[in-house]
Amino acid sequence: MQEMAIYGVSFDMVGKQPIVLLKTVDSNKFLPIWIGHPEAAAILMKLQGASTPRPMTHDLLNDVLGDLGVTCTRVAITELRDNTFYASITLNLNGREVEVDSRPSDALALAVRSGAPIFAAEDVITDSAIEFEHEVEDTEGVVEKFKDFLENVKPEDFAGEDG
Repeated sequence: MQEMAIYGVSFDMVGKQPIVLLKTVDSNKFLPIWIGHPEAAAILMKLQGASTPRPMTHDLLNDVLGDLGVTCTRVAITELRDNTFYASITLNLNGREVEVDSRPSDALALAVRSGAPIFAAEDVITDSAIEFEHEVEDTEGVVEKFKDFLENVKPEDFAGEDG
């Protein structure tokens, strides 16, 4: 497993589907994962420090875990099978580790709320990551594009999305 950091959220140019970009902490490798619009909004809102008047789904999950004394200790992108990424959330429950299957988008949305580290399996990085030889640009442009999207999004844009 390699530790990852969320580099930003962008959109593929063809289908306008959100992509979360994970970057390896120790190298210049990027792992793009296509996710749904609601999960992209949940991740980006937290990264930007925005909040809502009432808890959204991932905030609620984080609050429930905290109120029960359960901590999220890590999330991991565990495999890529049939063009679908799989993830797991590791929880600490009274000193016992519990691993829960998850979609990567939900695991990442929980990680940004709980402060849990993010990891990716070596074979996922080998098979799917993109390596850049030069230093990458700042994420400001990605963030601005997503802000523009959020200003113009309509409820029907979320219909049928599966992240």
